Amino acid sequence: QVQLVESGGGLVQAGGSLRLSCVVSGGTFASFGMGWFRQAPGKEREFVATIDWTGSNAYYSDSVKGRLTISRDNAKTTVYLQMNSLKPEDTAVYYCAADRLGSTERTINAYDYWGQGTQVTVSS
Repeated sequence: QVQLVESGGGLVQAGGSLRLSCVVSGGTFASFGMGWFRQAPGKEREFVATIDWTGSNAYYSDSVKGRLTISRDNAKTTVYLQMNSLKPEDTAVYYCAADRLGSTERTINAYDYWGQGTQVTVSS
């Protein structure tokens, strides 16, 4: 059974940084495409970033481009989201997700497995 466990969330001031981690177990991590999504209170879950199985291709939503960076370490079966220059509007629960097909995907339905989420709160 594939499990995803996020960590690294917390409270940070605007302009600060956080690094989220997502450890994947029970599957062939090296073949998975990975994504990060977020959901703010009262809003729908939205795409943040995605990286393919090779780690060579990554895409971002316009709202985070240039501030957030997705990366992966296949040896550690972990995907990361480095978050810099954080803004109050980045406040949300952040979820990682895995796609068995290994590609970069921006849509929720493309992903097969999800973590439970980690809270990120950015104060102004």
